[in-house]
Amino acid sequence: MSESGAQSGPTALRIILGAHLRRMREAAGISRSDAGWEIRSSESKVSRMELGRVGFKERDVADLLTLYGLDDGEERERLLALAREANNPGWWHRFGDVLPSWFHSYLDLESAAQLIRTYELQFVPGLMQTPEYVRAVVQLGRGVIPAEEVERRVNLRVNRQNVLTRSNPNPVRLWAVVDESVLRRPIGGVKAMCAQLDHLIELTDLPNLTLQVVEFGSGGHAATGGAYSILRFPEQDLPDIVYIEHLTSALYLDKLDDLDKYTATMEALCLAAQPPNRTRDILTKIQREYEG
Repeated sequence: MSESGAQSGPTALRIILGAHLRRMREAAGISRSDAGWEIRSSESKVSRMELGRVGFKERDVADLLTLYGLDDGEERERLLALAREANNPGWWHRFGDVLPSWFHSYLDLESAAQLIRTYELQFVPGLMQTPEYVRAVVQLGRGVIPAEEVERRVNLRVNRQNVLTRSNPNPVRLWAVVDESVLRRPIGGVKAMCAQLDHLIELTDLPNLTLQVVEFGSGGHAATGGAYSILRFPEQDLPDIVYIEHLTSALYLDKLDDLDKYTATMEALCLAAQPPNRTRDILTKIQREYEG
């Protein structure tokens, strides 16, 4: 596992460990059924472990390593330590009361990502939102929310943004494409939106951030299905993942056909959008229109 893997959330660590166990099982010529028998479980349980979809009991991992013939004590301890780490909750666990259960996996993967490419047509991407903009977003369509809950949601979003400026592991590379409607919709009011545009202008100075705008004048474009993100990871065991968020759930796609289609659409969006060196001018122009 790379150094960055040590900073990953449990979902990413489970995928890494599961892929390692699968390779070891296949190299040893052992079936999933026999592996399941060894850990007093089933073939389907081994399959879920290898896909990183369940937690790991340290005893099960130890028994599998023995079955697969691993006699390197140092490597054995490294993998057992990884199993323990994969069961530890991420930093966002303390926000569980305001965090949908289906969103936990995304935060794990976001913290482990090397590159995030995202397209938005309604909101400023979460990693680029100001606290005031977040306050307005979290209250949309939810009626009256207690002030304490609003602030906890704001703190969660602000904490997530640390992936852009962290030093270990390297900061995530964010490439965002937003529809012009995102910038024209004054979420939180004109004053809050002007501050949000100021923040976006400042963020364009980050070397690991690229922001493009699809202007109204470009006409239609390929992303007819709505907003989505593509996450790429430094670990070879982690495939690229397409993340699509719905109102009460989310989709995680990692099949090659899906990845190819969504990646091609993202490339088309980047071509339809204004080049990155035009972004500051576009943001400044829209901000002046708000102020004028």
